[in-house]
Amino acid sequence: MALTGRTALLAALGSLPVGILAPSWTGMLAVNAPLSLAILCDYALAAPVRTLQFTRSGDTSVRLGDAAEVQLTVTNPSRRRLRAHLRDAWPPSSWPAGTDQAASRHELTVPAGERRRLATFLRPTRRGDRRAEQVTVRSFGPLGLAARQGNHHVPWTVRVLPPFTSRKHLPSRLARLRELDGRTSVLTRGEGTEFDSLRAYVPGDDTRSIDWRATARQSAVAVRTWRPERDRHILIVLDTGRTSAGRVGDVPRLDAAMDATLLLTALATRAGDRVNFLAYDRRVRAQVQGSTAAGDVLSTIVRAMAPLEAELVETDAHGLSTAALASAPRRSLIVLLTGLDAAPIEDGLLPVLPQLTKRHTVLLASVADPRIETMTRSRGTVDAIYEAAAGTQAQSQRRRTADQLKRHGVVVVDATPEKLAPALADAYLALKAAGRL
Repeated sequence: MALTGRTALLAALGSLPVGILAPSWTGMLAVNAPLSLAILCDYALAAPVRTLQFTRSGDTSVRLGDAAEVQLTVTNPSRRRLRAHLRDAWPPSSWPAGTDQAASRHELTVPAGERRRLATFLRPTRRGDRRAEQVTVRSFGPLGLAARQGNHHVPWTVRVLPPFTSRKHLPSRLARLRELDGRTSVLTRGEGTEFDSLRAYVPGDDTRSIDWRATARQSAVAVRTWRPERDRHILIVLDTGRTSAGRVGDVPRLDAAMDATLLLTALATRAGDRVNFLAYDRRVRAQVQGSTAAGDVLSTIVRAMAPLEAELVETDAHGLSTAALASAPRRSLIVLLTGLDAAPIEDGLLPVLPQLTKRHTVLLASVADPRIETMTRSRGTVDAIYEAAAGTQAQSQRRRTADQLKRHGVVVVDATPEKLAPALADAYLALKAAGRL
């Protein structure tokens, strides 16, 4: 039995000495018989909690930063009217700090044999799966003097997806893709290797693009136009090892790499290319392979990435290479999203690069820390000069590591979190225009 604050108030007003209220409610009730009888009657008239029935419905996924609505239907099968306070408990990261109390608590009244539906609005602050914990119900009697309380486990899971903040860059990259693809008037020789169509010669066109046979059949000089290759294979490899666990400002490196993955996937699938995905550190954490529909592959990769977290282990470069080769049996563009730190690259990736570059085009994208650029401009004090020296040394080391990769034929993209996604998309378009896919 749970006694309410109203009970304490009545006891205080019921001519009971303060000392009688201690040490327990039992002693007080034994002295004040009318009050104890009222409490027992109120408790007996409260609707039972154990027989309540619960069902859930609503959203099963939501993008990070958006709100999700989860509905809880409460059925009262008893013959008593339910007057209750209900708490629908979820993990703390289901709401911004300080808002979970109000969002998860409800007051409801359910007549005998009826049901009511409650809505809990979640606004998660982290990616991954958010699972409902327990529903706690406190059922009050008609006088509000006593209450029954119990817990129910009502399972439900909301998957929090990556936010895809780089979506805003997609229209401009699609416009450039249409230029390369031959759907606009900007058609020049060399942008791709697949023949598209013929058009009339205009001054400035490369004479090597003239189609002499077509020219002989008509009165005007005809030139060939070209478009990028379609149905190319792209494998995006996301490194989930310890280097992805660091934060750059407010953004985890892993999340910035995921955002770049989504923009590249959206762009490549619109270009007619096939995109596969692999997340790896010491074992395969997630894999998407075989889907060809543009909308399907993007949504599948989003859901595959949602529960991923960085693992505090050194990535097994040999295992990563083996898994990548198994996922890309044909000639492909392998996009490796990993760190550009010297030690992991020199000791891990460089020895296995020949296995990848022998058959595939390799593009490495890494998240740079804008703080390093700020450090290099520090001046004025001894500490600032030391900071500038440290920043310059870090930049020089990253450049040397990038140069080592380029000598092995790897295309390197090194950009800050907000610039990584568009920079990676631009590198993909440049490779496509050059016919290197």
